[in-house]
Amino acid sequence: MTNGLLGNAPSDVSTHITRIRENRVTSQNSPEQAIREQAAEWAVLRCAGPLNPEQTQALARWLACDPRHAQALDFAQATWADLGRLGRMHQSAPMAAPALARPLAGRRRRSRLRWALSTAALLVLAVVGVEQAPSLALALRADYATAKGEVRQVTLPDGSQVDLDSQSGIELAYNDSERRVRLLAGEAVFTVAAVSGAEQRPFVVERAGGSSRALGTRFVVGPEPDGGTWVGMLEHSVAVTLQASPHAGSSEQVLKEGQSLRYDAAHGIRPWPEQDVRRASAWQRGVLVFEREPLAEVAAQLNRYRDGHVLITDKALARREVSGMFRLDNLDAALAMLTEELKASRLDLPGLTLIY
Repeated sequence: MTNGLLGNAPSDVSTHITRIRENRVTSQNSPEQAIREQAAEWAVLRCAGPLNPEQTQALARWLACDPRHAQALDFAQATWADLGRLGRMHQSAPMAAPALARPLAGRRRRSRLRWALSTAALLVLAVVGVEQAPSLALALRADYATAKGEVRQVTLPDGSQVDLDSQSGIELAYNDSERRVRLLAGEAVFTVAAVSGAEQRPFVVERAGGSSRALGTRFVVGPEPDGGTWVGMLEHSVAVTLQASPHAGSSEQVLKEGQSLRYDAAHGIRPWPEQDVRRASAWQRGVLVFEREPLAEVAAQLNRYRDGHVLITDKALARREVSGMFRLDNLDAALAMLTEELKASRLDLPGLTLIY
């Protein structure tokens, strides 16, 4: 079933977040305006899901360096809450009211709507900035890169093929002894040209302090929700090695077909049996597949491919679990079906869709 829910049940989001700029004051912006912009960015990041340790420390430093920062952040976060209520205000507008009270209520509602929309503009810009900044930096570094919503296959000089997920990029570092590819961002499926008489160099994919050396043909490498890296084997096997000894756990492992693992510097290499390789790499086949995933995680995935930003403003709704298969070329229909099946409300603003 495509672009349909297979099931849903009552059950945040784990999304790739670019590092926020702690102090941004330019000649074009006053210090107060810069503080408001930074607060808006922090509000977007915090609403998207738990901050990673680096972001948590950066936020603490930013809050500590100026008492105005906490006030600005409180205001930005309150605005997000107001945005969530905006939809309910909009939805209730046609309701009947006593004749004498209607003009006053209408004026208050319109005034509230104008205030919230104008305040939201900066937050919408923050969403756009947070999402676009990694892509702009990636385009400068990568030999091959994809834009938001783009999935593309490229052929490397040795004949190997790489399927790049949305907002992904690789850098080639081929030399006489190896075919090394650095995964700079996002996720990629590698279909490796085999070692033969004419090609004896091993094929290695490097990401975040680890290297995956192909012993077979097809494998996937990408970011893991907790900030590490995951590797999944689609065909044959791959040898994964950490460049430095981890604080705990193993530093090398051979991954067999159908298996997945994850690694980081703190915990080393660990098996990840819960990760279904084929479902996780379904984007390569033009679909997204979810099985009992929180709606917040589904929204985070939609945000990687769809123009604009989807925000779940209700925490209970964000935890609702859904299952389904959605086509990448029809995600607007998928979003409409999600809101309908979950009996949720939706408010579309320029660059931002609120689900509540």
